[in-house]
Amino acid sequence: MKIIYCIALLFCIGHLCASAQEFPQITNVYNRNTVSLNGKWSYIIDQAEIGNKRKYWEDRQVENRTELLEYNFQTAKQINVPGDWNSQQTELKYYEGKLWYQKSFSLRKIEGKRYFIYFGAVNYQAEVYLNGEKIGTHQGGFNPFNFEITDLIRNENSLVVSVDNTRKKEQIPTIICDWKNFGGLTRDVLIIEEDKTFVEDFSLQLRKGSEDELKFNVTLNGNHGSGKVMLDIPELEIQKEFHVEGSFSEVYIKVKKPVLWTPDSPKLYAVNVQYNNATLSDKIGFRSIEVDDTNILLNGEPVFLRGISFHEESAFTGRRTSSAEEARMMLNWAQELGCNFVRLSHYPHNEYIVRLADEMGLMLWEEIPVYWDIDWNNTKTLELSKQMLGDLINRDKNRAAVVIWSVANETEISESRNKFLKHLIDFSRAKDETRLVSAALLVHDDGISANKRVVDDPLGNYTDIISVNQYAGWYGDVLPNFCEELEWEIKFDKPFMFSEFGAGALGGFHADS
Repeated sequence: MKIIYCIALLFCIGHLCASAQEFPQITNVYNRNTVSLNGKWSYIIDQAEIGNKRKYWEDRQVENRTELLEYNFQTAKQINVPGDWNSQQTELKYYEGKLWYQKSFSLRKIEGKRYFIYFGAVNYQAEVYLNGEKIGTHQGGFNPFNFEITDLIRNENSLVVSVDNTRKKEQIPTIICDWKNFGGLTRDVLIIEEDKTFVEDFSLQLRKGSEDELKFNVTLNGNHGSGKVMLDIPELEIQKEFHVEGSFSEVYIKVKKPVLWTPDSPKLYAVNVQYNNATLSDKIGFRSIEVDDTNILLNGEPVFLRGISFHEESAFTGRRTSSAEEARMMLNWAQELGCNFVRLSHYPHNEYIVRLADEMGLMLWEEIPVYWDIDWNNTKTLELSKQMLGDLINRDKNRAAVVIWSVANETEISESRNKFLKHLIDFSRAKDETRLVSAALLVHDDGISANKRVVDDPLGNYTDIISVNQYAGWYGDVLPNFCEELEWEIKFDKPFMFSEFGAGALGGFHADS
């Protein structure tokens, strides 16, 4: 299993796979009024999958001594949320299957407010029940999702979630991947409190091709999805009010030329979006990223990307990381190495790390787990991929640190694969035209010289950057000094970078070459 890779760099359609009850994605969650449900949860292993038949979601209690009830969350073992189950319990270290989680919580419901249950990520299939009622399902292990629970929530509540991390051919990722299949409620679980009509989502960034005009759009949710919205950016002396007809509006705003975000000076502006006496705040940086021939341009100037790749795994315990402190540690290490860039491989990482990269000045490559042998001809798999990519873009579109969306890693070339990934590239650009699109492409030798590598993957015709993974001097009967002899033939006149390279090593052990 690959944990950390060094890299050097030269330069949804809806929620088709989720239940009908799944609420549109609420973004900027950590700047809203929330109640955390993190902490100890009860769990029951359901290897035989009898929980649905026995209605575990009812969270029943034995009413008399003669009643036969085959489960009891009150006396069950407990586990930490957020967190994977594999690293917390010896009996679950290699477990793949279904687990039932249960959490009791109190909440004082306020008249006129709406309530939502938010999951940062659940791997992989989730079924969610509140007070004995099913509120929805979700598929996909690395993206946030939420459900409205206004009509079901009480002063005292029982939340039950079944989680199944069984690998399947039609899923993303598919059956085979080279990272641990951590199961469980791996990220924050929160209750969101909102008004009857509220700002569900907004986007603010430089209009493409401009340094003094902002593109702002806002989405309202509620019975009265219209009204006046105020955009307030104090440092730029912007306080603009405009009317929203329906649930969505988009405007362009001229500004004094802002200080642009760079790794050396990661400038973020306080932004406030006000609606109906409620304010949703964020900190947002403005920058441009584009390509010009073989150069990557940050704010119009060539930038040399120096980076590292890592999984969302703890360097010390091998578990799925879930806290802002762990994210900061990893990014600090990257900066100590001299990096200005990080590849978050091979799936969307926790929102914490993306926001910290914004603050610390580290550019990011984010990707979805379209990895190795996907079911290219399955339309449901394509729609699931679009859902994952769309959810990722929605979550992180206001983060200046994110400069590349990646649609795949090391996928074998075929006509169906090329068509599948071209759909994702087009989808990405339709959702967000301000960032670059790439994928880790395949490389091969020329069949003549053992020292020559050729890059002509047809997907490179559609990506903005040509990126390849190459472990020269590691795989094969060669030593690391083979890198000195390697020649490259690149068929594209685009920026080129190694999205992975390196060699395995035993820390602290020094031997010959």
